[in-house]
Amino acid sequence: MGAYIFRRLLLMIPTLIGIMVINFTLIQFVPGGPIERILAQLEEESSATDRISGGGNEVGTSGSSSETYQGARGLPEDFIKDLEKQFGFDKPPLTRFFLMMGGYLRFDFGESYFRSISVVDLILEKMPVSITLGLWSTLLAYMVSIPLGIRKAVKDGSRFDSWTSGVIIAAYAVPGFLFAIMLLVMFAGGSFWKLFPLRGLTSDGFSDLSLIEQIKDYLWHIVLPVTAATIGAFATNTLLTKNSFLDEINKQYVITARAKGLAERQVFYGHVFRNAMLIIIAGFPGAFIGIFFGSSLIIEVVFSLDGLGRLGYESIVDRDYAVVFATLYIFGLMSLIVGLISDLMYVWIDPRIDFESRNT
Repeated sequence: MGAYIFRRLLLMIPTLIGIMVINFTLIQFVPGGPIERILAQLEEESSATDRISGGGNEVGTSGSSSETYQGARGLPEDFIKDLEKQFGFDKPPLTRFFLMMGGYLRFDFGESYFRSISVVDLILEKMPVSITLGLWSTLLAYMVSIPLGIRKAVKDGSRFDSWTSGVIIAAYAVPGFLFAIMLLVMFAGGSFWKLFPLRGLTSDGFSDLSLIEQIKDYLWHIVLPVTAATIGAFATNTLLTKNSFLDEINKQYVITARAKGLAERQVFYGHVFRNAMLIIIAGFPGAFIGIFFGSSLIIEVVFSLDGLGRLGYESIVDRDYAVVFATLYIFGLMSLIVGLISDLMYVWIDPRIDFESRNT
């Protein structure tokens, strides 16, 4: 197993580099950039200054048009070169890529272009929101979907199985953002009841509350966003659990166990359960990462939460490439590590699985 882990770790290096190369190359062809954004803002400010100055002259105020802001006639070339040097764009793209990756290998991710804060501190600042959504949504989805999926497998073809399947399919068909808006309208003071807060993870004055009150306030705030983030994963996990158990129930070893006179409960929990839960439990890390990254942006926007999804979106819009590439590198590395953890969980749950022999 050690050799397999070592190979997987070595494979992460070219995979991660490939991800960064592709995205870095694509960025080179995207119009605009941090420098262009700054220049556009300065030109807009200069245009506004010119309009104010021109309006003053029209009404007889002192001053001439030659005294207006120089940006109206184009910014000095030296100023633009200083900006390029500050952001590192005075170097060729290949040099910039190697410098960036050299810093990332040392876990030096630099500073945001426009926020005057290191990228690591910025990510740590936004992390609690995304962890809240990812962790609680994954736990809730598993806590509900696994018992429900097992029940549906046992009652396959019954009325219970039919109407729960209808509810699950309907829930899966509803887009996450639409369900989130519906929750706000229904339960956050939109048109019906005001049972939960409209935005944020905590209330004003949270630090002044006692520990018990802080826990209650936190749980009160996360009910709606976590519910909205769970809906898709809940449907998927339920059907996956049912199908996994049905597949195991129909196998020969189950028939043999029943033929030996074992009680149905012993057959189910002594033989079927462990094999059927293999793919479900081992997929927990991947499910967490999927919810952690996949639905965070929409949920954060709807519920006015400031997390990693919103940070990534705003960084792309602002052309804050320092944050864009750093978060891409960190999240890519996390996804690769989670993939390895999932494989190790397979072996931990079922020691019969041998990745070593499969790769030899």
